[in-house]
Amino acid sequence: MTRADSQIRGLVLDFDGLIVDTEAPIFEIWQAIFARHGQRLGLDEWQHALGTHGGFDPAARLAQLTGHELDAAALERATREQHWQACRTLPLLPGVARLLDDAGRLGLGLAVASSSPRAWVATWLQHHGIRERFAAVCAREDVARVKPAPDLFLLAAARLQLAAGACLVFEDSPNGVRAALAAGMRCVAVPSEVTRPLALPPCDLVLGTLAEISLAEILNRLAASVVGGSHASGAEPACAANDASSLRRASASTEPAR
Repeated sequence: MTRADSQIRGLVLDFDGLIVDTEAPIFEIWQAIFARHGQRLGLDEWQHALGTHGGFDPAARLAQLTGHELDAAALERATREQHWQACRTLPLLPGVARLLDDAGRLGLGLAVASSSPRAWVATWLQHHGIRERFAAVCAREDVARVKPAPDLFLLAAARLQLAAGACLVFEDSPNGVRAALAAGMRCVAVPSEVTRPLALPPCDLVLGTLAEISLAEILNRLAASVVGGSHASGAEPACAANDASSLRRASASTEPAR
């Protein structure tokens, strides 16, 4: 395996929705809570919780809709516990293990940059036996501003001892892509089941899953796009059809903040 794009020396991965699909369960949990109160929680509102922290407060929104005061702290505890339980049996998303193996063979640095709490991210990386693959794990507590601000990605580059332009980001959410672009990094979007219906900002490449093509082919496409004077890489349009299958599991997700 050879590295086609010598400018890329490190990969920075989001966690929720990119490494493990933790986003669908929490959305489903909150949807069920809304339904028990006779209300609907749609992706049109939930999208503001994706890839960031504090973008959407489901408890406050539910109280507003019902006109009743709710015990937000109790709801937070209950949803957090349900979310942890729901994620225990979730596998790595397709192609993640191969991507990490390929990065190792190519000598690329690896980091995680997530708007979620460190305990959440580190626990699941350890659970799946991949924590040691990453030279750096950057989480919510490490920065003043989470995504869509660039801080997490810039910190990841610094911890990898790389310039921002030498890093390639893998993201699933619009807020994550915005953060990568703001950091001056190239970006491959791999939308999750929840984020797939959402329009993405322009990025270098959009994949259905990380299993779709190898890391070498991704780097080849990025190198070709530089030679051709474009950062579009011949990628699909950065938006996806709002089909029923995409929305099925987008029926409920939030513990941390991707």
